[in-house]
Amino acid sequence: MPLVVFCGLPYSGKSRRAEELRGALAVDGRAVYVVDDALVLGTEDATVYGDSAREKALRGALRAAVERLLSRHDVVILDSLNYIKGFRYELYCLARAARTPLCLVYCVRPGGVSGGPPEADAVDHQGRNPSVSWRPRTEERGRPLAAASCVLREPQAVDSVVSGRTQADIAKELEQEETRAPDLPAPVTPEFDTGAKRMASAFYSPELMEALTQRFEAPDSRNRWDRPLFTLVGLEEPLPLAEIRAALFENQAPPPRQSTQSQPLASGSFLHQLDQVTNQVLAGLMEAQKNAVPGDLLKLPGTTEHLQFTRPLTMAELSRLRRQFISYTKMHPNNENLPQLANMFLQYLSQSLH
Repeated sequence: MPLVVFCGLPYSGKSRRAEELRGALAVDGRAVYVVDDALVLGTEDATVYGDSAREKALRGALRAAVERLLSRHDVVILDSLNYIKGFRYELYCLARAARTPLCLVYCVRPGGVSGGPPEADAVDHQGRNPSVSWRPRTEERGRPLAAASCVLREPQAVDSVVSGRTQADIAKELEQEETRAPDLPAPVTPEFDTGAKRMASAFYSPELMEALTQRFEAPDSRNRWDRPLFTLVGLEEPLPLAEIRAALFENQAPPPRQSTQSQPLASGSFLHQLDQVTNQVLAGLMEAQKNAVPGDLLKLPGTTEHLQFTRPLTMAELSRLRRQFISYTKMHPNNENLPQLANMFLQYLSQSLH
């Protein structure tokens, strides 16, 4: 079954779209696996994209996880930034080797990119980043706000937002308040404590967002590894489920290449016989050309092919062509060609010498 690769900057709605697609495909009775950064790292950690060595290790772990799960029977969804076209090409090669289709879903955040998520996406990213507004609200979009999404312990937190203090100052104050847990009037629940840790680990700083934006390589449908390409702007645009299903389950898999195909089986004596037959052909040609004149056809015993003699051939020249023929034949071993090796070598010499 196919591979679905999600691509986009942070706060563009990739995880929500991936979950939406997973639910839609699961309703159809298909086995769906979602591979994301948290699955590989054990927790969401945005700082990994600020260290080239750790990011390289993360890409390798994501690729290995996809390769383990990829098969003709299950759907694999990769939910990560995937902003490097070379990495997307590696994923394309994995799908081609598994002979399964692939499609790319490109999530774009409307209104450009900034250092944090937009206000409209605050509820969608609850418990994942500390940029959620700390203003006390009872409802959001007509629904009660979850208790773990916005907890206000002191009124001074509201004043800090109004007075223009940065999110880093607020997070620092909250961290200091957590260290003074015995002085708090009410204990912090374990659920909120876990959510706070996730928020702190999944936060993308403005500097990191700017760096990711500068080195982001947007998908291009003209590249075979970036198509079929589905571009989604914002969370209001509906997910094109019908088109994605058609791309995944009705399209043919990418054609395999020689590098991804298994070599045909050959006997253990194939190379020995190849070496022996080509040596015999060279020895026969050197002997046959001693009494030949230009225009004669050189005939060797046990072969049906002939080589037209136009000029004297040196052993160095014939040995070079023999090595080239052996290198090519080793890439395509086939026991059925053993009786015809001498004729095949003579044909190769005839085409190479004239």
